[in-house]
Amino acid sequence: MVGTSELMESPFLDLNNGSSVVEKILAEGFNPASVVPEPLPPVVMTNGEDHGDGEEEVVVGGNIKIKKREIVLGRNVHTTCLAVTEPDANDEVTGDKDAFMASVLARYRKTLLEKTKYHLGYPYNLDFDYGALGQLQHFSINNLGDPFIESNYGVHSREFEVGVLDWFARLWEIEKEEYWGYITNCGTEGNLHGILVGREVFPDGILYASKESHYSVFKAARMYRMDCVKIATLVSGEIDCSDFKDKLLVNKDKPAIINVNIGTTVKGAVDDLDLVIQTLEESGFSHDRFYIHCDGALFGLMMPFVKRAPKVSFKKPIGSVSVSGHKFVGCPMPCGVQITRLEHINALSRNVEYLASRDATIMGSRNGHAPIFLWYTLNRKGYKGFQKEVQKCLRNAHYLKDRLRESGISAMLNELSSTVVFERPQDEEFVRRWQLACQGNIAHVVVMPNVTIDKLNVFLDELVEKRSTWYQVDKVQSPCIAAEIGAENCVCKIHTR
Repeated sequence: MVGTSELMESPFLDLNNGSSVVEKILAEGFNPASVVPEPLPPVVMTNGEDHGDGEEEVVVGGNIKIKKREIVLGRNVHTTCLAVTEPDANDEVTGDKDAFMASVLARYRKTLLEKTKYHLGYPYNLDFDYGALGQLQHFSINNLGDPFIESNYGVHSREFEVGVLDWFARLWEIEKEEYWGYITNCGTEGNLHGILVGREVFPDGILYASKESHYSVFKAARMYRMDCVKIATLVSGEIDCSDFKDKLLVNKDKPAIINVNIGTTVKGAVDDLDLVIQTLEESGFSHDRFYIHCDGALFGLMMPFVKRAPKVSFKKPIGSVSVSGHKFVGCPMPCGVQITRLEHINALSRNVEYLASRDATIMGSRNGHAPIFLWYTLNRKGYKGFQKEVQKCLRNAHYLKDRLRESGISAMLNELSSTVVFERPQDEEFVRRWQLACQGNIAHVVVMPNVTIDKLNVFLDELVEKRSTWYQVDKVQSPCIAAEIGAENCVCKIHTR
């Protein structure tokens, strides 16, 4: 337990000699631009949702064995947190604290630059320049209530928000007078809202989602106390409509609320929306007995620019679509876009007198800066700009997949995806260096507009060099991941004989 006297002491003052700790740090050659090393996180046994038994199948000597799977949690930030402290009485004179904070921020900026340099595993487009919007950072912009109804709070950006929504409404083919939507605080909020609308339309409906859906879908089911049925997937990660049909028929007496993935989290698989609708119809569900939410977090903005991709359109019997704004679009803060049919939103909306508006969102306050950033990017790039970036990402993803296979590394790339799946690196330090997302025996790289061929080459060269030490002849062999990516994509010894 920390004593009262310890709490009263300032961390910037050395009570033994009265000198400033900041002065000591600077005198000792403190480099504010240095990157603070991070300890490796602990290893724990999994109890994840997709592998509730904490077990996995592994191939050893051609035989299948069951073993407990371990996962690595991120480090405990409390061990390296930056404490908030009270200013010393003489700080205004000495400027010690200002100097200390400036040094911390300078070092943090250096860390961000370094982390961005080695970022490959998560779907964030880090290629953006919003210098022109710096002049707006002095304002507290809050889009309270309904985007289409101005509230009493005047420092808002509704004009930008509705402009962005109209752009996406055109993309997904729904008329202005037929849709409702808003700029969410993240992709998860889009899923929470879309599924909530489905639950309000069908209070006794059952939620169906493939087992490779984003965890926020199952979080929604828990939050809303909904019955949820998990659907099997194909090796590609796409929903297995045969299993979907079997489970629909078991619950034929209740309406269906379906989450359709426009790009799964791990494998980037795109569910066939037309086949999902066909399966519902063949199972006896008329259009007034199902609600489809399309989770397009990343690929929802990429698929419209891929000719052979299943089209996401409100001309089809879907209820809502959500997409993240900080992923393919490229936005410096988490945000997203959620659009649904106007006819569905009345069940959710409530008038709020003190706002002079109504609310049908998940959150009350919303980041008013996000719509401006999105509006700025959409205006600069337009449909043609995004089409070029999609083509670049798909081309670079194929390059990465081909290079991995040429290097004897098992790898898979879905036809409509820029997510390259490959065998999980054996070194967790390597995983953290490149910020790879891992699940079980596989990892992935999400090729975004900011990921260049040069960056991929650096990653590949380092991976190949590391593998030469991980897998040595007659000692440890590279794993078989045919179960995760298909035998045709696996280059382990079993599948290359």
